[in-house]
Parts: sequence; structure tokens; C-alpha cells
Amino acid sequence: MNTFLIADDHPLFREAMMDVVASTFPGSQLLQTENLAKTLEVTQQREDLDLLLLDLKMPGMQGFEGIKQIHAQRPTLPVVIISAEDDRQVVLGAMNAGAIGFISKASPREEMARALQQLLTGQVYLPSHSIRQTDLEITSKEPQPLAWQQLTKKQLEVLERMALGESNKQIAWHLNIAETTVKGHVAAIMSKLGIKNRVHLALTAQKHFSTQ
Repeated sequence: MNTFLIADDHPLFREAMMDVVASTFPGSQLLQTENLAKTLEVTQQREDLDLLLLDLKMPGMQGFEGIKQIHAQRPTLPVVIISAEDDRQVVLGAMNAGAIGFISKASPREEMARALQQLLTGQVYLPSHSIRQTDLEITSKEPQPLAWQQLTKKQLEVLERMALGESNKQIAWHLNIAETTVKGHVAAIMSKLGIKNRVHLALTAQKHFSTQ
């Protein structure tokens, strides 16, 4: 069973989004918050969260600062931005702040469902009309060669599974370890490589293992 947190200050949109999630992932647990303070409280308490759907304009967000606060608190929690603003600079800013995906509020219901399915498997989802994955590659810094030598054998195995687009649950299953252990490895890898979010880590992993 998956657990989703929908953070948006508009009750009608929260209800609509919960309906999309419930119909796409039957049996999932759905939580909701209406401001950043409450969202930080829930993300700190609930280690079982699989995906956070976050509104950029929610009270307390202060632009991309809210994403950074959540990412600092829970580095491995997948954060997906749901916003009415989806121009290139907004999307790129959100991804650089730590989000793994961006869904426009104007998207049709079917497109939202496809995006959520893609994101839950650990893949990146971006509005095709406003940004490309190569835009993210340009903004990400390549780790120093010495940094790679700091990774343990198990961390390299986790990173290799990430390069294949696997989620934490899938990685845990393939490596026969607990999902919490995977999250710990991901956080350690990000720290050692100096990478601030999962999107850049996945892109870096894909580039690294493609040259092996």
C-alpha cells in the first residue's frame, strides 16, 4: 500500500487530487495538509510516505524555499510539485530545489494519473512543453572522481539500480534489504557525491554507469 501526502491550501483541489490518486492507486493511504508548517510536521512524523504532492503557492512556501526545507528534513522523500505556473524557469527552479517531478494543475486527469504512475517508479516527470530532461543535466555538477571512491559496494549497487529508474521499494526487493536501508544509502550517497536531490542523483548515476 502506498502513502501519499497532498499539500495544497485549496480544499476543492485537494479533494480532486485525492480522487485522482485514489482511482489510480486503489487502497492507498491519503493524507492532506494546507500549509508548509503542517506539511513539515507530517513529513517528519510519517516515515512511510511514498510521495508528497506539493503546491508552490501554499502558505509558508516562500517560493522554492519551502521545497528546500522539506528536502533538508527528508532528503530521500520524493517531492512532486503541483502548480498552475509551469513555465520553464519555475519548473527548473523547483527541480533544482529538490523536487523529482512537476505536474501542471491544468493537466487532464488521465495525464496526471500517468505522471503519478511514472513518478512512483522513481522516474522523473516534467511538462514536455516547458522543459526537457537535458535542461536538468546542464544544471547538475559532475561529482569529483575522488567522491566516487568513497562509496561502499552496497551504495554502488543501490546507485546502479537507481540508474535503471527503480524506486526505493524496487531497489529494496532486488537487493533483499529493507526500504529504510535503501533510503539511508541514498542519503549517504547524496552526501558523499555532493548532490542535493534525487533527480540529479539519478541522472548522474545513468551517466556514470553508461560509461562503465
